[in-house]
Amino acid sequence: MWEAFRTGTTLDLRAPRPEDNVPSAARTWGPERSVRAEVMALLLLNGPAPRPGRVAALKLKGVRITGTLDLSGGTVVPYVELHQCRFDQQLLLPESTFTTLRLVGCSLPRLEAARIRTEGDLHLPRCVIPHGIRLTDAHIGTDLLLNQLVVRKDRRGLSIAADGMTVGQDLQAEMMRSQGELSLRGATIGASLSLRGSTLDNPYGRRALNAPQLTVERTLYLTSAGIGGARFAGGATPPFGIATYSPGRTGRERPFECLGGVRLDDGRFGDAVDLSEARFVMEADQELSLRRVQTPELRFLGDRVEQGRVVLSGARVVNLVDRFDSWPGPGGLAMAGFAYENLIPLGHFPLSRRLEWVAAATPEYAPEPYERLAGALRTSGEDADARAVLLAKQRRRRETLPLAGKAWGHLQDWTVAYGYKPGRAAVWMAVLWALGALWFSWHPLPPIKEGEGPVWNPELYTLDLLLPVIDLGQGGAWRPGGGTQWIVAALTLLGWILATTVAAGASRMLRRQ
Repeated sequence: MWEAFRTGTTLDLRAPRPEDNVPSAARTWGPERSVRAEVMALLLLNGPAPRPGRVAALKLKGVRITGTLDLSGGTVVPYVELHQCRFDQQLLLPESTFTTLRLVGCSLPRLEAARIRTEGDLHLPRCVIPHGIRLTDAHIGTDLLLNQLVVRKDRRGLSIAADGMTVGQDLQAEMMRSQGELSLRGATIGASLSLRGSTLDNPYGRRALNAPQLTVERTLYLTSAGIGGARFAGGATPPFGIATYSPGRTGRERPFECLGGVRLDDGRFGDAVDLSEARFVMEADQELSLRRVQTPELRFLGDRVEQGRVVLSGARVVNLVDRFDSWPGPGGLAMAGFAYENLIPLGHFPLSRRLEWVAAATPEYAPEPYERLAGALRTSGEDADARAVLLAKQRRRRETLPLAGKAWGHLQDWTVAYGYKPGRAAVWMAVLWALGALWFSWHPLPPIKEGEGPVWNPELYTLDLLLPVIDLGQGGAWRPGGGTQWIVAALTLLGWILATTVAAGASRMLRRQ
C-alpha cells in the first residue's frame, strides 16, 4: 500500500470469487486483506513523497480497514478513492479537508463528517452505512454523489444529517434507500438536487425528508429513476416551461417513494420542483408541506395522496403543471395564499374537476382560491370559465348565509346567475316587457290630466317602468289604480335589479377588454 501510494497506482486485494468481495456481507475477510487504520491515517496526513514523475494517491480495492480511521481536523492533499472496502469502525472526518474523496461500494458503520471541506467531489455511491451519515455544515466544492446508497438511521432517528450543507454543483442521490429522516435544513445546492427513484422510509417518525429553507439553484427532482415521468425533446430538461413535454414512461420504472412526511417550507428553487410519478405514503397526521415555496414551475404529477395532507399555503409559482388525479380529495389539501400565474394541465382536466380541486382545499368557504383560479383562467383568455368559477364562488358563499340570504341568493342565481350571465338578465327584461305590454294593452290606464300628456302606448309605458334611468315620458303621465299598482311596482323593482345586473356584466366585459 505504501509503494502504491507513492506511484498513485491501485492496490487490489479482492478475492477471485465475486461473492467474497461484497463488503456488507457476513463473510470474513482475513488478515491478508487487512490494513490498520492508523497506518492509513499516517499515509494520508504525513505520507512519503511521490516517486519522480508520479502523483501520490491512495487507491484501494477490496481492503478491510481495522480500527477507527480518524482524520478529524486534518488536511488530506492526496486523491483518495476506495472501492469495495470494509471499515470495521466508523469513519471520523469532522472538520477535515480533502481534495477529492471517493468511497464506492464500501461498507462502514457510520460516517462522521460535520464541517468537512472538499475542493472537488465527495462520492459515496453504492455504499452501505447502517448507522447514519453526518454532513452538518459540510462544504462540497463540486458534486456530492450518493447514488444507490443504503443508509439507516442513527440513535436520533436521522439517516443523513446535512443541515447547513453547501454543495457547489449537483447533489445526486438517485435510487438511494434511506431509513430514517433525511435532514437538509438550510442546505444550498449550486445546481440540481436529484432523488430520482429513491426510497425514503420513515413511516413512524415525523418526517422522511426534512428540508425547510432549502435552496436549489436549478431543479429539485422527486421523480422516477431515469428522466422521470415525462420525456423532453432531445432528452434534456428545459430550465422551466413544458412546451416540449410528451408524456410517457421510460424503460426504468422505479418511482420516487416517500414513506413519511415531507417538509420543504420556505424553499427556493431556481427552475422547478418536479414531483412526476412520485409516491407519498403518509399517516393521517403527516404532511407534504410546501409552505411559502418559491419556484418558476411546480410539476405536481405524482400519485394521489391517500392519507395526510398536501399543504401549499403561501407558495408562489409561475407555472402549475398538474393532473386532476394527482391531487388529494376533500380535507387533504390546503392552499391558502397559494399564488400561481399559469395553469398547465397535463391530460384532460375539465373545469368541473378544477372546481372540485378548489373545493377540496376549502372545507370552509374562502373566496381567495376561487378568485385566484378565475384570475389564472382570465390571463389565459378563458373568460367564460373564469365567470363560471366566480359563479361557483357565489354559490359556495350562499351556503354560509342565513335563511333569508339563501333565499335571496337562489333568486339571484335563478334569474341572473349573480350577474355573471348578463345575457340571461336581458332575456328576462324582454319577457317582462312582453308580459307588461300585453297586460297594459288589455288594461289601459287613465291619464293624470285629461287632454294632456302623450298618447297611450302600452309598450313604451312598460319599457319606461323597466328602464330605471331613461325617461321615455310615459311613466309620469298615467295613473295606475287597484291591482295595477302592484304590477307597476313589481315591474319597476325588477327593472332596477335586471338593469343593474346587465350594466355590471357590461362593465366587467369592458374592463377585460
